[in-house]
Amino acid sequence: MTASNIAHAVNASRLIPLLLMYLPLQAMAQAAPSSATSPDEDVELQEAIVHAPEPRYVAPTTRDRIGRVWVPVYLNDKGPFRLVLDSGATRTALIPSVVAALELETGRTPPVMLRGVTGQAVTPTVRLNRITVGDLQVGPSTVPIVADAFGGAEGLLGNEGMHDKRIFIDFRNDFINISRSQNRRAGIGFDTVPFLKEDLKLLVVKASIGGRQVLAIIDTGAQASVGNMALHTLLQGRRNFRGSEDVVTGATGATQTGIGVRVSPIAIGNLTIRDAHLTFGDMRIFEHWNMLTEPAVVIGMDILGLLDTLVIDYQRMEMHIKPRNQPGMFIGLNSAG
Repeated sequence: MTASNIAHAVNASRLIPLLLMYLPLQAMAQAAPSSATSPDEDVELQEAIVHAPEPRYVAPTTRDRIGRVWVPVYLNDKGPFRLVLDSGATRTALIPSVVAALELETGRTPPVMLRGVTGQAVTPTVRLNRITVGDLQVGPSTVPIVADAFGGAEGLLGNEGMHDKRIFIDFRNDFINISRSQNRRAGIGFDTVPFLKEDLKLLVVKASIGGRQVLAIIDTGAQASVGNMALHTLLQGRRNFRGSEDVVTGATGATQTGIGVRVSPIAIGNLTIRDAHLTFGDMRIFEHWNMLTEPAVVIGMDILGLLDTLVIDYQRMEMHIKPRNQPGMFIGLNSAG
């Protein structure tokens, strides 16, 4: 299988019950020395690990051991390396062992400010000539170095260069394809959900939780779904929202405590999900996005992974979703779909 192949099959381990077996992300790789210049720019890596007292779900999918989608990526024509597909990351990131394997020199490019769900940190970077997977080729590119704590993966594949691409993820058959968008409409059995146009380089859709309208950020790099406290306040009047205490660990290694609650229903387009676990808290990333007062939620792989098939078409600015029969969790597409 070569880098020019349009489709890539991905082998992955069976998903472990979430949140019991999660390993917290450690601190970022060595930060820039104090004499270094200010960070060159902000890089957002939306990674959220949530420790809760019970598993969320179990599903065999194309995942690393903590629930995210693996993509075989060629770096400087070497590999493939196993990177996590992260629709919430503005930049690809690599762990130190990959940097060493590629014999990349550190200290030649400026550090960047890495922003995660729970905080921020200055992290060193390296220069890559090419990032290649399917029809995607990006480079030269400056990428941050992150800690070696990605569930067996070797880094993150961000959304750089994805503006005209289509990502097809078949969870049932462990298959992922990144190709040029051919402006194709959703296939039979799929529901189409448009992305909202905004300036944050995020995949944002309209959704409803408990019958209340919210903004939902689609994030394939997050294992767990996290809502802000504005959403918690909005829903609290409908039921007793005293829940578990969840500890959320972001990509920078910083932690925040949230309130874990099961909610129903979550509706995205014509897809309805019930009895999903959300962790609520005013995470640092909501402040960065200026989303502290408007109800918002990050939809992670604990919900996205329940789908049969997920398509992200960046050119059409659409998400195409096909439900999986999942008694107790999925109602599926309603009659309008």
